[in-house]
Amino acid sequence: MALQFGLDTFGDVTRDKNGEMLSDAQTIRNIVEQATLADELGIDFFGVGEHHRSEFAVSAPEMVLAGIATATKNIQLGTAVNVLSSDDPVRVYERFATLDALSNGRAEIVVGRGSFIESFPLFGFSLNDYDALFEEKLELLTTILNDNPNISWSGRTRAPLDNVEVYPKTESKMPVWVGVGGSPESVVRTARHGHGLALAIIGGSADRFRPFVDLFHKSVQTFGFSPQPVAVHSPGHIGETDEQAWNEVYEGTKELSDRIGAERGWPPYSRARFQQDVGPDGAQYTGSVERVAQKIAATARALEMDRFDLKFANGTTSHESLMSSIQLYGTQVIPRVRELLGE
Repeated sequence: MALQFGLDTFGDVTRDKNGEMLSDAQTIRNIVEQATLADELGIDFFGVGEHHRSEFAVSAPEMVLAGIATATKNIQLGTAVNVLSSDDPVRVYERFATLDALSNGRAEIVVGRGSFIESFPLFGFSLNDYDALFEEKLELLTTILNDNPNISWSGRTRAPLDNVEVYPKTESKMPVWVGVGGSPESVVRTARHGHGLALAIIGGSADRFRPFVDLFHKSVQTFGFSPQPVAVHSPGHIGETDEQAWNEVYEGTKELSDRIGAERGWPPYSRARFQQDVGPDGAQYTGSVERVAQKIAATARALEMDRFDLKFANGTTSHESLMSSIQLYGTQVIPRVRELLGE
């Protein structure tokens, strides 16, 4: 199967041409415009993340995806990711089944632990249950998808279900992916449930994730499932030249990294660190069309992935720059990657 290409956004609140911060509402409207362009360009997938903090406008990704569904025709729609640990699997299924209806079967469920913990106190969950919440809720979501209409389940983090049915029904089975940061335990868990693996590669070289891909495929086979797909999610931005792309995205990347880093004890983000990240051994796919295409092709060869998702929103980088990057991704980068891979 030919490599597929996607776009992911966390709904980063951006600045306008004058450097002023946009409202959350305008940021969300811009995301719909970005997804519509991606659909027009024939890009395969559009993912919207879930966050509950000031840097990001999207806390209800399925609502944004529903708006996108009515404005697009072909592009697959999913999350990047749903924070399943602090959500309810029944409601996750119901929302995605509704999205699937609105989009004529284009919904994909992408779940994970998430990279932030704000949703836990917000929705009344204890971080002491961090592991158990995700394990049990992924098990329940899988049960709903596999056993509906005869769902029975029990655990310690949620009320049990006894032979229940969940609505609305979908016309076909929705694809499910689990976002993983790179721990062997998470890889094996994903395989055990028979879902696709979405590797979030946000630091270092993609090559170092090859053992996780091999472990996933071996584990899927061990658990008796048919082969499951692997996707890679990494940040990036495309410009007419390397320097243009780097200059467009650096300040926004630094601003976001420094805000989060102040909470987590990271050193200030520097231009030297940025140049390392956009280099051949870094996780940022940022630069000219040729640079980005060569880097994606190298990752595809190294990991034999089924889909590459470019996390195209980078901090406060402007909507206009993001639209230009999407245009170059769809019209020039993707064809060039296919040429490099001989597809």
